[in-house]
Amino acid sequence: MKKNIIVIGFMGVGKGTTARAFSKRYGTYIIDTDDLIESKENKEVKKIFEKKGEAYFRQQEQVTADWIEKCVKGTLISCGGGFYKVNNLKKLGTVVLLDASFEWIHNRLKTAKNSEQKLAKRPLFQEPKKAKKLYEEREKAYKKLADVVVDVEKMSLDEQLVFIARKCKV
Repeated sequence: MKKNIIVIGFMGVGKGTTARAFSKRYGTYIIDTDDLIESKENKEVKKIFEKKGEAYFRQQEQVTADWIEKCVKGTLISCGGGFYKVNNLKKLGTVVLLDASFEWIHNRLKTAKNSEQKLAKRPLFQEPKKAKKLYEEREKAYKKLADVVVDVEKMSLDEQLVFIARKCKV
């Protein structure tokens, strides 16, 4: 894989799950933008939001995007839900949107084995009404930026992997 695959989508849609499964199946490297920021800051995303605010976190996403553009090739990159706002997203690789309805995502998080942990990890999902409004604000932007759209509600994880690999020529 020469070109990066940039996986975007709303928080909780399954970007990390898909990335790990893709890596296992196709032997690709994966990185997660939130994990990179947490490592650099030595704090969880939730704590960064609490201590330094969302604006600071968004700055760190841009710093991370700039580093990816310069240094990362042939990698699947799982992005935080707001990472789509970086100004060089399209330069980072093929943008793949994992798309699902807000209701499907919310249900996925609520019914997960470790649902409390999954919900606690997402500071912007603490209030479902606000999260839904955020989803509605982001939905069109996600679709506009995407080179490939994967309807995760209609595909099994296995079908998603094959679809992404075919569309991204892996």
